Amino acid sequence: MSYRGVRLPGDASGSDGALAVDGAVDFAESTDPLVLSLVVLGIVGIFLGGWWLVRWFRRPPGSRLKRVLATHDEVAVLMHPNPDPDAMACAMGVAEIADSVDTETTLQYPGEIRHQENRAFRTVLDLDLETVESSSDLAAETVVLVDHNTPRGFTGAQTVEPVVVVDHHPGNGAGTSFTDVRTDYGAASTIIVEYLEDMDAVMAEEEEDDGDFEISPELATGLLYGIQSDTNNLTKGCSRAEFDACAFLFSGIDEDSLDRIANPQVSDDVLQIKAKAITEKRVEGSFATCDVGKIGNVDAIPQAADELMHLEGVTAVVVYGENDGTLHLSGRSRDDRVHMGETLRHVVSDIPMANAGGHARMGGGQLSVEHMRGIGPSDGISHVEFEDRLFSAMAGDRS
Repeated sequence: MSYRGVRLPGDASGSDGALAVDGAVDFAESTDPLVLSLVVLGIVGIFLGGWWLVRWFRRPPGSRLKRVLATHDEVAVLMHPNPDPDAMACAMGVAEIADSVDTETTLQYPGEIRHQENRAFRTVLDLDLETVESSSDLAAETVVLVDHNTPRGFTGAQTVEPVVVVDHHPGNGAGTSFTDVRTDYGAASTIIVEYLEDMDAVMAEEEEDDGDFEISPELATGLLYGIQSDTNNLTKGCSRAEFDACAFLFSGIDEDSLDRIANPQVSDDVLQIKAKAITEKRVEGSFATCDVGKIGNVDAIPQAADELMHLEGVTAVVVYGENDGTLHLSGRSRDDRVHMGETLRHVVSDIPMANAGGHARMGGGQLSVEHMRGIGPSDGISHVEFEDRLFSAMAGDRS
């Protein structure tokens, strides 16, 4: 029986409703059954796709990362050049999550591990790490970036497309399947801790139910120290998440291991560079700089900057030194007027092949000594002029 054109009882839409019914019936009767089936399937597909996307993005990030890792047989977990405790702790965490879904991992990094704190971290926690000099050294096609969001520091880095990115630094890098960059966090390790909480992880000594993810003392210690080292013992660049993460990890740490990492022996050259920074500093107002000259250990530069920050009345410092034709910069600030990352970026902005940046409280950079002297399109500047630039930039002069 056809109801076309009939106003149904209780139909508030009146003629409009009837016309809508007419249109639907006419479309169904005039359309090829195959085409109609495809239209219906398309609508169902769109509905199911939307439903799947909603469910995917409602899942906690830790669960989504775990699912991504589960789709690969092996991954290379790549840290930034010369990795610090935060980077190494993140790599440890990703490796444990991958292991829970039977995905093999290889932890890799470009550069060297030179800083005594970083060497102690690796040794005490017995980390198996491999170096990367070119993209062909990567252990797997699937790459996970931790504590940085753009591959760098090795030949062919620009050709690497990471599948996963977990970071807390500013940048435009992204993973093809998973990206989690939280610039308001003080450490990338904090993000990993939240992933473990998403997975209902428990400490190794706690009573666990079947299926619970167990956090070893080594992982708990590594993540806690990663957070501490990147936030200067929870005093710089922290969010509430850092304190929550440390509270979560506290019961599972190995205190002896933590002490051995935090208090490693210091080499003679590091002590000498620190002493030079203190005795030969240049101070103007509340700002200080020091050229420590040619050095063999570039990791001593940020340590010297940390030492200068202890000087009474000093609120921002930059220490720099030369190694193998490259000038390395490290800055620290506790002055709300001085965003150290932007300060250093501005200072080297017109020097070819130079790069610098960082956070409000700390920053770093590198520039070629030859380019600084005038090779390339710039006229070049002297060390004295460079230092003057540093003071002007810290004072807010961006001209």
